[in-house]
Amino acid sequence: MLEYIPTNYMASILDLLVALNPWWSGKPFEAGIRRERYFTQIEKYLGTGEIVVLTGVRRSGKTTLLFQVIDDLIRNRRVDPRSILFVNCDEPEIARLDDPLEVILETYRRDVYSGDAVYLILDEIQTIEGWERRVKSLYDRKQFTLIISGSTSYLLDSNLSTLIAGRYLPVHVYPLDFAEYVVFSGEDLPADPVTLAAARYRLLHLLGEYLREGGFPQVALQGDRAVRRDQLAAYYDSIVYRDIVRANEVRNQRALGDLLAYCMTNITSLYSYRSLQEMLGIDFATIKEYLYYAEKAKILFEIQYFSYSLKVQSRNNKKIYCIDNGLRNAVSFRFSEDEGRLAENLVFIELKKQGHEIYYWKKQGEVDFVVKHPDRSLTAINVSYTDNLPAREERALLEFRDLHNPGVRECILLTKDTEKREGAVQYIPLWKWLLGVG
Repeated sequence: MLEYIPTNYMASILDLLVALNPWWSGKPFEAGIRRERYFTQIEKYLGTGEIVVLTGVRRSGKTTLLFQVIDDLIRNRRVDPRSILFVNCDEPEIARLDDPLEVILETYRRDVYSGDAVYLILDEIQTIEGWERRVKSLYDRKQFTLIISGSTSYLLDSNLSTLIAGRYLPVHVYPLDFAEYVVFSGEDLPADPVTLAAARYRLLHLLGEYLREGGFPQVALQGDRAVRRDQLAAYYDSIVYRDIVRANEVRNQRALGDLLAYCMTNITSLYSYRSLQEMLGIDFATIKEYLYYAEKAKILFEIQYFSYSLKVQSRNNKKIYCIDNGLRNAVSFRFSEDEGRLAENLVFIELKKQGHEIYYWKKQGEVDFVVKHPDRSLTAINVSYTDNLPAREERALLEFRDLHNPGVRECILLTKDTEKREGAVQYIPLWKWLLGVG
């Protein structure tokens, strides 16, 4: 019970909360560059009374978004700063508590703020054992506006989704898209066709950087390339250890490391569990299990062959993609053809951000992405990051269209800087497509 906790221990918890919440004493805090798409979505959800749940790969910017929400509440909504409680549940002092949330709320209510309409923001909530029932209890009290965040898919695959089904609104946070990367690089986004044309070469240069360095926010703000690589390697180690090894009690860490390194190196490639087993000497069940963990940690993603038959889908090989090109480049072996892989990986992540159902297709030719829309129509996309375009790319799109008409909505060939339409195929420069102006 709380009354048995020593007073000096409660004081140390208060000291920690004061350090985590500088706005209580009017101190400045860093809110970063606003990512409008996510900020607007969170702001809209806050008015519903439901739990706002931020998920996304570690270091994708969730905590900064939470600070931006806090900054807006204080500056624009004139909320009492002490009515906002932010808790980083990953703090070692918090992890050592027997009942962390109860102890924290008791300290906060007694020593900081006892009024109504509290904003309770719990960052990296998944580190607290049994957090689902505690959050459900807090929601039922109706005393708090609740925002929680976590770094893995387990957040929404856990008991929380069962306990509060229909009572939470998810916000999936990704590393920067290309438009955000342009802004983080200190450039203005072109607002009309004239400024777009004038910025063309600068945007192509930035796309080259983005293609290699990826979109983790703090990495994008770092000017030193060597430091960027060190940051990304550190991110990778943290994600693998905290969100895969520790979260799933992985024992064979060497096998996990070998599998992840192979998949990172060979993004966009076709593979089967059986071929990975033969190549890496890891048994079939372990490969399947470790790839599942990597997808839950949001660093690797599989897509399946497109077919209306589930049996045909399951019989064909899969393709693998990575959450971020920079993360991949920091830990993989790289080859001369990597620019093409990286461009295709960018397109996959953009399609995933948009919430699409994504497949690949292969007969005589290969279609990199088949997007299945809610109305069951299809878009076929090939990625060829060059202006010396092989004829096979267009032929594959037309082959797919001929076999699946009238269901094909459009055929798109993404290029380096070629823009035209030839028959059923629309050629769009990758930089324009990523900015949504193609």
